[in-house]
Amino acid sequence: MNLLLLAGSGESRAIATALKGVSGLGVRASLAGRTKRPMALDCPTRIGGFGGAEGFRGYLCQEKIDAVLDATHPFATRMSATAATVCHELGCAHLQLLRPPWREDPVRPWLHATCEADAARHIPPGATVFLATGPARIRDFANLQGRHLICRRIDSPKHPFPFPNGQYMVARPPFDVAEEKALFQELGVDCLVLRNAGGAPSRPKLDAAIELGLKVVMIDRPAPLDCARCNSVSAALDWVRARLSDVHPSDVRLSNG
Repeated sequence: MNLLLLAGSGESRAIATALKGVSGLGVRASLAGRTKRPMALDCPTRIGGFGGAEGFRGYLCQEKIDAVLDATHPFATRMSATAATVCHELGCAHLQLLRPPWREDPVRPWLHATCEADAARHIPPGATVFLATGPARIRDFANLQGRHLICRRIDSPKHPFPFPNGQYMVARPPFDVAEEKALFQELGVDCLVLRNAGGAPSRPKLDAAIELGLKVVMIDRPAPLDCARCNSVSAALDWVRARLSDVHPSDVRLSNG
């Protein structure tokens, strides 16, 4: 069975490791290519887009892909929608692994935004804002004039910050809560803007902001796709196991680690 793993999350790395060397299973992964030095996966990996729905359809057919496991970032909505639609059209097995979102503490609630541009209504002029959304959607914050913007990114930028009131800082995760608190205090951050990605690796900045009493503006997740979904690595591996047993009924074993 040929499996395409749409990667880009910590869960995708765990899945690739668990599937390494499984008899009867050919795994290849795909990364969007937004990071210059992505963490290596334990399987052959292609980097870059597919060229839209037609390109994705052509790739699945050309590579004789039997199943697609979407373990991209929860906000990689375009790729996830393309995968769900094309797989449905082709009758290709498809599953989206969508990790649970963070749940807010009712005692210390955050402010909600529907998208990047919507965050501005919660942020007063003069505020120092830490944009923990990555550089890809930075231009969507064009309406944050009169605030000082800081965006952290993994790679050195090829171009300057798109607005005169902002700056990039380059750092590679992981970061713990103490490091994030120290950083926010050093920068004089008043407000943290982030997307509800969920998961443990990205949580420290949120916990740090809450502990410091900073304003937190959370960009809510888009509506879920109408497709088969799971919310854990173990459930995703069970799904692969079931697909593989349909093709090779004899003794299928996968690690859930």
